[in-house]
Amino acid sequence: MKIAALFPGQGSHAVGMGVDLAAAFPEAAAVYTQAETTLPGLRALIESGPLEDLTLTTNQQPALVAASVAAYRAWQAQTGLKPDYAAGHSLGEYSALVAASVLDLSAALRLTRLRGELMQAAVPVGTGAMSAVMGDPETVREVCAALEGVQPANFNAPTQTVISGEKAAVEVAGAELKARGLKIIPLKVSAPFHCALMERAAEGLTPALEAAPYGPYAFPVVANVTAEAGADPARTAELLRAQITGSVRWVESVQALAALGVDTFVEFGPAAVLTGLVKRILPDARTLNVGTAQQVRDFTL
Repeated sequence: MKIAALFPGQGSHAVGMGVDLAAAFPEAAAVYTQAETTLPGLRALIESGPLEDLTLTTNQQPALVAASVAAYRAWQAQTGLKPDYAAGHSLGEYSALVAASVLDLSAALRLTRLRGELMQAAVPVGTGAMSAVMGDPETVREVCAALEGVQPANFNAPTQTVISGEKAAVEVAGAELKARGLKIIPLKVSAPFHCALMERAAEGLTPALEAAPYGPYAFPVVANVTAEAGADPARTAELLRAQITGSVRWVESVQALAALGVDTFVEFGPAAVLTGLVKRILPDARTLNVGTAQQVRDFTL
């Protein structure tokens, strides 16, 4: 048996996430204490909201890192288990790097706070857009390649791809894809993530990424932009920078883990979004969730 630890990205947040973990496990409480020391006010926002403030990109990113890492550390302390690999969806890659001891928790919290601020400020509100596309991903690639200002942002499942870019270009791509029989679902997002419009954010985050200390990998982490398991600290900053404007290759990432022998996927965090995606990619895979104190106590393999 080989285990992959998975960490979610934006959209998995909830007010009160991880509060029961912090009450039940000292390891989780320590994460929340460190989060509050690093970013004062973050713990109260996680515990009590309001949801509108927690949802803001600049708050949601570090909050999800804290909640995911708290769940992971409680699980590790309770079970004594260690994953063979890890992967995170977009923002979740930072949580995965903390779990693998590559990034210090405080460094990851500061980076994701800055990442959220830069991503939100990169594009004026209303000029960008994102849409989920249900259907053949190769058709999505083809249509986006023929247009300027739009690109595939997330390959989430075999028949679910998200496109991102300039609002008009996303609408044109959506109309063409719909004409080809694919289903289009416009997404309510604060900015067009994982596309060329995020280059300003990537440039702004680069100095902080390059200055951050990266330790040796306790286990390999699959990078979003390569869909390959890596363990070279010297490449970490480069991969995190590329991730801001590049596509999240989640389908290939999960398939790569399976090719490495992973048969058990454990999602750490307040939701089960990645669990659902894994089931669509690998229907026979074993999937488990760890996001509450009870799930930690009940965990068995």
